[in-house]
Amino acid sequence: MKDNLIELLKSLPEEIWHSEAVSIQPIRDDDDLWYATVECRLYPEQEDYVNPAGFSIGRAWLNPGNNLPCIIRSSQGQRIGYIVLRRWLGGGETSYNWSFYLDRDWQGQGYGRAAAKLAVKILKTAAPDIPIKLSTETDNEKAQRLYLSIGFVKTDEMDGDDYVFAMYTAHRLNLQYDPTADR
Repeated sequence: MKDNLIELLKSLPEEIWHSEAVSIQPIRDDDDLWYATVECRLYPEQEDYVNPAGFSIGRAWLNPGNNLPCIIRSSQGQRIGYIVLRRWLGGGETSYNWSFYLDRDWQGQGYGRAAAKLAVKILKTAAPDIPIKLSTETDNEKAQRLYLSIGFVKTDEMDGDDYVFAMYTAHRLNLQYDPTADR
């Protein structure tokens, strides 16, 4: 399949990009870019688990048809995290992927789960038949629990030394936000 992921995403109606708790919006100005690359901070022990926003934004600049850097916002409009929606770089079938993190001040409040569910909703609305694959460090148990709890399955595939999780359909996924989940 030779689709352009960004064209598919940009064709989605605005309401697909919002949930009760969060919204995902493509980086649109210098303030968003500054937030993603400088202000959005992780705890030091989390930094090895995700690519820095600057790396992902650079990748998007080199391959703009398959990477969409975005800001995660709370329902009140505050910037709370960063996500890049992209094509899976691993071999095999066409798949989509994301990498995301929340600012350390917004973690533990259900926003990560809400953002992950919203990312699934966005990607599955854009291309319902395309699998979503996510990789995570073998010792990142928090991410693994999150992915399993929202309908991903751990595969036998490895991405280097990272575990790979996949979602092939969204029919069993409850895309409603539960503010008490994952606390």
